Amino acid sequence: MPSPDTDTPRGPIVPIGGAEAKTGTRDVLARVIELAGGRDAHIAIIPTASELPDTGDRYARLFTELGARKTDVLSITSREHARVPAALEVVERATGIFMTGGNQLRLSTILGGTPLAQSIRRRNAAGVVVAGTSAGAAVMPEHMIASGRTGPTPTTEKVTLAPGLGLSNRLVIDQHFRQRDRLGRLLTAVSFNPFMTGVGIDEDTALVLEADNTFEVIGSGTVTVVDPSELSYSSMDSAREGEPVSLIGLRIHVLAAGCTYDTESRTASAPARVPFLDEDEDPVPDDA
Repeated sequence: MPSPDTDTPRGPIVPIGGAEAKTGTRDVLARVIELAGGRDAHIAIIPTASELPDTGDRYARLFTELGARKTDVLSITSREHARVPAALEVVERATGIFMTGGNQLRLSTILGGTPLAQSIRRRNAAGVVVAGTSAGAAVMPEHMIASGRTGPTPTTEKVTLAPGLGLSNRLVIDQHFRQRDRLGRLLTAVSFNPFMTGVGIDEDTALVLEADNTFEVIGSGTVTVVDPSELSYSSMDSAREGEPVSLIGLRIHVLAAGCTYDTESRTASAPARVPFLDEDEDPVPDDA
Protein backbone atom coordinates (compact mmCIF):
# COMPACT_ATOMS: atom_id res chain seq x y z
CA MET A 1 0.00 0.00 0.00
CA PRO A 2 1.25 3.55 -0.64
CA SER A 3 2.65 5.55 2.26
CA PRO A 4 0.29 8.21 3.67
CA ASP A 5 2.12 11.21 2.22
CA THR A 6 3.12 9.95 -1.22
CA ASP A 7 2.15 7.63 -4.03
CA THR A 8 5.43 5.72 -3.58
CA PRO A 9 4.72 2.16 -2.39
CA ARG A 10 6.07 1.13 0.99
CA GLY A 11 9.53 -0.35 0.78
CA PRO A 12 10.17 -4.09 1.11
CA ILE A 13 10.64 -5.60 4.57
CA VAL A 14 13.20 -8.45 4.68
CA PRO A 15 13.38 -10.43 7.93
CA ILE A 16 16.19 -13.02 7.84
CA GLY A 17 16.24 -16.12 10.05
CA GLY A 18 19.87 -15.60 11.10
CA ALA A 19 23.16 -17.28 10.17
CA GLU A 20 22.78 -16.17 6.55
CA ALA A 21 25.55 -17.33 4.21
CA LYS A 22 28.50 -14.95 4.22
CA THR A 23 30.55 -16.75 1.57
CA GLY A 24 29.73 -18.07 -1.90
CA THR A 25 26.78 -16.50 -3.67
CA ARG A 26 25.34 -15.09 -0.43
CA ASP A 27 21.87 -15.06 -1.96
CA VAL A 28 20.02 -13.49 0.96
CA LEU A 29 22.38 -10.56 1.50
CA ALA A 30 22.74 -10.10 -2.26
CA ARG A 31 18.95 -9.69 -2.50
CA VAL A 32 19.08 -6.94 0.12
CA ILE A 33 21.64 -5.09 -1.99
CA GLU A 34 19.51 -5.55 -5.11
CA LEU A 35 16.43 -4.14 -3.37
CA ALA A 36 18.49 -1.20 -2.09
CA GLY A 37 19.59 -0.17 -5.58
CA GLY A 38 22.37 -2.56 -6.56
CA ARG A 39 25.55 -0.65 -7.41
CA ASP A 40 23.90 2.53 -6.12
CA ALA A 41 23.01 0.99 -2.75
CA HIS A 42 23.76 2.98 0.39
CA ILE A 43 23.25 0.75 3.44
CA ALA A 44 22.81 2.10 6.96
CA ILE A 45 23.86 -0.70 9.33
CA ILE A 46 22.47 -0.72 12.87
CA PRO A 47 24.36 -3.24 15.07
CA THR A 48 22.56 -2.21 18.27
CA ALA A 49 21.37 -5.75 19.08
CA SER A 50 24.93 -7.06 19.20
CA GLU A 51 27.42 -6.48 22.00
CA LEU A 52 30.35 -7.52 19.78
CA PRO A 53 32.37 -4.46 18.75
CA ASP A 54 33.06 -5.60 15.18
CA THR A 55 29.56 -6.72 14.10
CA GLY A 56 28.74 -3.58 12.15
CA ASP A 57 32.10 -3.47 10.41
CA ARG A 58 31.80 -7.12 9.34
CA TYR A 59 28.49 -6.42 7.63
CA ALA A 60 29.91 -3.25 6.08
CA ARG A 61 32.65 -5.35 4.46
CA LEU A 62 30.13 -7.94 3.28
CA PHE A 63 27.83 -5.36 1.69
CA THR A 64 30.79 -3.64 0.04
CA GLU A 65 31.97 -6.98 -1.40
CA LEU A 66 28.45 -7.53 -2.75
CA GLY A 67 28.57 -4.23 -4.64
CA ALA A 68 27.09 -1.57 -2.35
CA ARG A 69 28.32 1.90 -3.23
CA LYS A 70 28.40 3.09 0.38
CA THR A 71 27.89 1.71 3.89
CA ASP A 72 27.55 3.52 7.20
CA VAL A 73 27.69 1.80 10.59
CA LEU A 74 25.57 3.54 13.23
CA SER A 75 26.97 2.75 16.70
CA ILE A 76 23.71 3.26 18.58
CA THR A 77 24.31 1.93 22.11
CA SER A 78 22.03 4.25 24.09
CA ARG A 79 18.73 6.06 23.65
CA GLU A 80 20.67 9.32 23.55
CA HIS A 81 22.59 8.05 20.50
CA ALA A 82 19.24 7.38 18.79
CA ARG A 83 18.51 11.11 18.92
CA VAL A 84 21.81 12.34 17.42
CA PRO A 85 21.09 14.37 14.24
CA ALA A 86 24.06 12.88 12.36
CA ALA A 87 22.67 9.36 12.81
CA LEU A 88 19.24 10.47 11.63
CA GLU A 89 20.79 12.07 8.55
CA VAL A 90 22.46 8.77 7.61
CA VAL A 91 19.13 6.94 7.78
CA GLU A 92 17.42 9.68 5.77
CA ARG A 93 20.02 9.37 2.99
CA ALA A 94 20.26 5.56 2.94
CA THR A 95 18.61 3.41 0.27
CA GLY A 96 18.59 0.40 2.60
CA ILE A 97 18.55 -0.09 6.37
CA PHE A 98 19.96 -3.27 7.95
CA MET A 99 19.69 -4.37 11.61
CA THR A 100 22.07 -7.08 12.80
CA GLY A 101 21.48 -9.99 15.14
CA GLY A 102 22.04 -10.17 18.88
CA ASN A 103 19.38 -9.46 21.52
CA GLN A 104 16.10 -8.05 20.23
CA LEU A 105 15.34 -6.46 23.60
CA ARG A 106 18.42 -4.27 23.14
CA LEU A 107 16.88 -3.06 19.88
CA SER A 108 13.43 -2.44 21.29
CA THR A 109 14.55 -0.81 24.56
CA ILE A 110 17.21 1.40 22.94
CA LEU A 111 15.38 2.36 19.73
CA GLY A 112 11.72 2.17 20.75
CA GLY A 113 9.99 5.56 20.66
CA THR A 114 13.11 7.45 19.54
CA PRO A 115 13.54 9.71 16.51
CA LEU A 116 15.69 6.98 14.92
CA ALA A 117 12.87 4.42 15.14
CA GLN A 118 10.48 7.00 13.68
CA SER A 119 12.95 7.68 10.87
CA ILE A 120 13.23 3.95 10.05
CA ARG A 121 9.44 3.67 9.77
CA ARG A 122 9.19 6.86 7.73
CA ARG A 123 11.90 5.78 5.29
CA ASN A 124 10.29 2.37 4.83
CA ALA A 125 6.94 4.08 4.16
CA ALA A 126 8.74 6.18 1.52
CA GLY A 127 10.01 3.10 -0.33
CA VAL A 128 13.31 2.19 1.37
CA VAL A 129 14.02 -1.48 2.09
CA VAL A 130 14.45 -2.43 5.76
CA ALA A 131 16.17 -5.76 6.44
CA GLY A 132 17.26 -7.46 9.62
CA THR A 133 18.74 -10.76 10.67
CA SER A 134 17.87 -12.81 13.77
CA ALA A 135 17.12 -10.18 16.45
CA GLY A 136 16.89 -7.61 13.67
CA ALA A 137 14.11 -9.69 12.11
CA ALA A 138 12.23 -10.34 15.36
CA VAL A 139 11.92 -6.62 16.16
CA MET A 140 10.28 -5.66 12.86
CA PRO A 141 6.59 -6.37 13.60
CA GLU A 142 4.26 -4.50 15.91
CA HIS A 143 4.35 -7.50 18.27
CA MET A 144 7.85 -8.89 18.91
CA ILE A 145 8.80 -12.28 20.31
CA ALA A 146 11.15 -11.15 23.08
CA SER A 147 12.01 -14.57 24.48
CA GLY A 148 10.59 -18.05 24.93
CA ARG A 149 11.20 -21.74 25.43
CA THR A 150 12.06 -24.35 22.84
CA GLY A 151 9.92 -27.34 21.91
CA PRO A 152 7.04 -28.15 19.57
CA THR A 153 4.10 -27.81 21.98
CA PRO A 154 2.34 -24.52 22.78
CA THR A 155 2.00 -23.82 26.51
CA THR A 156 0.82 -20.80 28.48
CA GLU A 157 4.32 -19.61 29.40
CA LYS A 158 6.08 -20.57 26.16
CA VAL A 159 6.70 -17.04 24.91
CA THR A 160 7.08 -13.44 26.06
CA LEU A 161 5.90 -10.70 23.70
CA ALA A 162 6.97 -7.05 23.67
CA PRO A 163 6.34 -4.08 21.36
CA GLY A 164 8.45 -4.08 18.20
CA LEU A 165 9.18 -1.39 15.61
CA GLY A 166 5.76 -1.71 13.99
CA LEU A 167 6.86 -2.11 10.36
CA SER A 168 4.07 -4.70 9.98
CA ASN A 169 1.01 -5.45 12.09
CA ARG A 170 0.18 -8.60 10.11
CA LEU A 171 3.08 -10.83 11.13
CA VAL A 172 4.76 -12.14 14.24
CA ILE A 173 8.24 -13.38 13.42
CA ASP A 174 10.47 -16.06 14.92
CA GLN A 175 13.97 -16.84 13.69
CA HIS A 176 16.56 -19.67 13.81
CA PHE A 177 13.27 -21.53 13.60
CA ARG A 178 13.93 -25.17 12.72
CA GLN A 179 17.47 -25.09 14.10
CA ARG A 180 16.27 -24.08 17.59
CA ASP A 181 12.96 -25.99 17.68
CA ARG A 182 10.72 -22.93 18.07
CA LEU A 183 7.37 -24.16 16.74
CA GLY A 184 5.77 -24.20 20.20
CA ARG A 185 6.56 -20.60 20.98
CA LEU A 186 5.36 -19.39 17.57
CA LEU A 187 2.07 -21.28 18.06
CA THR A 188 1.75 -19.73 21.50
CA ALA A 189 2.38 -16.22 20.14
CA VAL A 190 -0.27 -16.68 17.44
CA SER A 191 -2.78 -18.02 19.98
CA PHE A 192 -2.46 -14.79 21.99
CA ASN A 193 -3.80 -12.81 19.01
CA PRO A 194 -5.17 -14.88 16.10
CA PHE A 195 -5.27 -11.80 13.88
CA MET A 196 -1.55 -12.20 13.25
CA THR A 197 0.08 -14.67 10.87
CA GLY A 198 3.02 -16.45 12.45
CA VAL A 199 6.17 -16.91 10.39
CA GLY A 200 9.09 -19.04 11.55
CA ILE A 201 12.18 -18.38 9.44
CA ASP A 202 15.02 -20.90 9.18
CA GLU A 203 18.66 -19.89 9.14
CA ASP A 204 20.07 -18.63 5.81
CA THR A 205 16.48 -17.95 4.77
CA ALA A 206 14.39 -14.79 4.48
CA LEU A 207 11.09 -13.51 3.26
CA VAL A 208 10.62 -10.37 1.19
CA LEU A 209 7.38 -8.68 2.22
CA GLU A 210 6.25 -6.26 -0.48
CA ALA A 211 3.89 -3.28 -0.30
CA ASP A 212 0.93 -5.44 -1.41
CA ASN A 213 1.43 -7.57 1.73
CA THR A 214 2.59 -10.64 -0.17
CA PHE A 215 5.97 -12.18 0.51
CA GLU A 216 8.40 -14.41 -1.35
CA VAL A 217 10.72 -16.90 0.35
CA ILE A 218 14.44 -16.76 -0.50
CA GLY A 219 17.46 -18.67 0.77
CA SER A 220 18.38 -22.28 1.50
CA GLY A 221 15.82 -23.19 4.18
CA THR A 222 12.08 -22.81 4.68
CA VAL A 223 9.56 -20.44 6.21
CA THR A 224 6.85 -22.03 8.34
CA VAL A 225 3.59 -20.09 8.15
CA VAL A 226 0.99 -20.46 10.92
CA ASP A 227 -2.39 -19.20 9.68
CA PRO A 228 -4.96 -18.82 12.50
CA SER A 229 -7.75 -17.40 10.33
CA GLU A 230 -9.82 -20.60 10.64
CA LEU A 231 -9.03 -21.23 14.30
CA SER A 232 -12.20 -22.63 15.84
CA TYR A 233 -11.04 -23.36 19.38
CA SER A 234 -8.23 -22.32 21.74
CA SER A 235 -7.75 -23.36 25.35
CA MET A 236 -5.24 -20.57 26.01
CA ASP A 237 -7.67 -18.68 28.23
CA SER A 238 -8.30 -21.65 30.52
CA ALA A 239 -5.05 -23.63 30.50
CA ARG A 240 -3.10 -23.70 33.77
CA GLU A 241 0.49 -22.55 33.86
CA GLY A 242 2.72 -25.05 32.06
CA GLU A 243 -0.16 -27.03 30.54
CA PRO A 244 -0.27 -27.78 26.82
CA VAL A 245 -2.68 -25.58 24.87
CA SER A 246 -5.23 -26.99 22.42
CA LEU A 247 -5.55 -25.15 19.11
CA ILE A 248 -8.09 -26.49 16.61
CA GLY A 249 -8.37 -25.31 13.03
CA LEU A 250 -4.90 -23.87 12.49
CA ARG A 251 -3.38 -24.12 9.02
CA ILE A 252 0.36 -24.57 8.61
CA HIS A 253 2.39 -24.13 5.42
CA VAL A 254 6.07 -24.93 4.93
CA LEU A 255 7.45 -22.77 2.12
CA ALA A 256 10.83 -23.10 0.41
CA ALA A 257 12.55 -20.64 -1.92
CA GLY A 258 10.29 -19.30 -4.65
CA CYS A 259 7.06 -19.90 -2.76
CA THR A 260 4.87 -16.90 -2.00
CA TYR A 261 2.23 -16.06 0.59
CA ASP A 262 -0.51 -13.43 0.54
CA THR A 263 -1.10 -12.18 4.09
CA GLU A 264 -4.45 -10.63 3.13
CA SER A 265 -6.08 -13.61 1.40
CA ARG A 266 -4.04 -16.09 3.52
CA THR A 267 -3.10 -18.12 0.45
CA ALA A 268 0.21 -19.80 -0.33
CA SER A 269 1.52 -20.41 -3.85
CA ALA A 270 4.33 -22.55 -5.21
CA PRO A 271 6.58 -21.65 -8.14
CA ALA A 272 6.07 -23.38 -11.47
CA ARG A 273 7.63 -26.85 -11.55
CA VAL A 274 10.79 -27.28 -13.59
CA PRO A 275 10.96 -30.78 -15.14
CA PHE A 276 13.87 -32.82 -13.80
CA LEU A 277 16.18 -34.36 -16.38
CA ASP A 278 18.98 -36.72 -15.45
CA GLU A 279 22.33 -35.71 -16.95
CA ASP A 280 22.63 -39.11 -18.67
CA GLU A 281 19.09 -39.06 -19.97
CA ASP A 282 18.10 -37.93 -23.46
CA PRO A 283 15.02 -35.74 -23.80
CA VAL A 284 11.93 -37.62 -24.95
CA PRO A 285 11.10 -36.65 -28.56
CA ASP A 286 7.84 -34.84 -29.11
CA ASP A 287 6.56 -37.66 -31.37
CA ALA A 288 7.43 -40.49 -28.96
